[in-house]
Amino acid sequence: MASNNPARGMRDFLPSDVRKRNYVIDVIKEVYESYGFEPLETPAVENLETLTGKYGEEGNQLIFKILKRGEKLRQETGDARQGLKESDISDLALRYDLTVPLARVVANNRNDLPKFFKRYQIQPVWRADRPARGRFREFYQCDVDAIGSESMTVEVEQIAAVTKILGKLGRDDELANFDDFVVLTNHRDILYGMLEAFDVPERSYTNVLVAIDKFDKIGVDGVIDELVGSETLSKEHATSLVTELFSGAGDSVPSADRSSAGKRLQDANAEELDRLEKLIGTSEAGRRGLRSVREFLRLSSDLQSCEHIRFQASLARGLSYYTGSIFEIRLDRLDFKGSIGGGGRYDGLIGMFGKEQIPACGFSLGLERILVVMDERRMFPPDIAESTPADVLVTIWSYETVAASLKLADEVRSYGLRVALYPEADKLGKQLKYADSIKVPFVCVLGESEIAEGKVTLKDMRSGSQSGLSIDDAVNEVRKGLSERQLGAV
Repeated sequence: MASNNPARGMRDFLPSDVRKRNYVIDVIKEVYESYGFEPLETPAVENLETLTGKYGEEGNQLIFKILKRGEKLRQETGDARQGLKESDISDLALRYDLTVPLARVVANNRNDLPKFFKRYQIQPVWRADRPARGRFREFYQCDVDAIGSESMTVEVEQIAAVTKILGKLGRDDELANFDDFVVLTNHRDILYGMLEAFDVPERSYTNVLVAIDKFDKIGVDGVIDELVGSETLSKEHATSLVTELFSGAGDSVPSADRSSAGKRLQDANAEELDRLEKLIGTSEAGRRGLRSVREFLRLSSDLQSCEHIRFQASLARGLSYYTGSIFEIRLDRLDFKGSIGGGGRYDGLIGMFGKEQIPACGFSLGLERILVVMDERRMFPPDIAESTPADVLVTIWSYETVAASLKLADEVRSYGLRVALYPEADKLGKQLKYADSIKVPFVCVLGESEIAEGKVTLKDMRSGSQSGLSIDDAVNEVRKGLSERQLGAV
């Protein structure tokens, strides 16, 4: 028997789930647009060659590939030939992220876009990953990117924007907020400088960074074991490098007093950068990266985001297209481990799709993980968590009064209220019970006597009171009641 469940790692969203998602998305859009970012959308399906080779070896393995269709597939596989290549049976794929499609769009439309193009994009992506808490095979990314500038103001504004988003999503409650988030920052050139200082062969850079990026999952010992097991580095070599990279990670900074915590973070960042400068020595790449991070911290020092920024030399970010600054947002409380967002500078990606190398930087918030944390910390406002599909339910008394009820519902909607119509004639008690089940606060009862008098009976489902009113007066009572309940919820 076929399963009624969605595919593994994918989910259905009931109305209450969608309302919560829309609430978070609306906040994200509002903040992104306040920083001058424009909306963009791209297809769910990309040419396979567009995606491959952009995410590193492990990323390539997680791309959802689509088989060729119909006659094309039969032509390729009909003879059951040996030695079929992947390109013989697959030519399309579901998009893996929103950054590579953006690079393709910019390369194709460079003449139609402004010199400095700032876009946000909120759409689903797909990865053939192993599902886990907060990790799914289909999930939404909330991306913001700036194209065309090498200036560090790009990074500063993007981090300021995501900081503001997380602040707006919180409530005035000690635990119902994101006050514990930390923006970890590093630079690819600092990592390269460290690898150079520790005499790591350049051919091994990618393997080392991929292993370091797994720290959250496998720990320091796991990173060392992976480097040794893959014959990338010797045990002694790996231990020496990894120990120095992770020795400055530091403890979490308490979030109870953000003003003092921000000062402590700035002091800790300066100390860690000084430590790295001594280790990196004369590496040109390493020193360039240190200058960039110091500039980022300086420009952020007067912004609210500075209270959350922590330099961490071990931050690697596994995607191979990063070329400069890299960022990741993590939560410090024990109720959630892992990243809720990340990004960085990718100045070489757009050039893969065109003749021109165009600087670019972006950041992505993980909607699914944010929703998981907000649910568990009870961060959603009551009017979102307990919302209803309508403000008013209009009843149907009999078959003969259906037209009158349809007209009443339409008239009440014209006042800007949300109106649900009970779909058939039924006992009044059943209609009221239905209204209660979907938490509609008011019911307009339209019977034969109401029709004759040109009135409606308005019933308040919370208090149980009811009265005969004109349509205008009924609408005013509904508005008054909704306003009072909204103030009470606040």
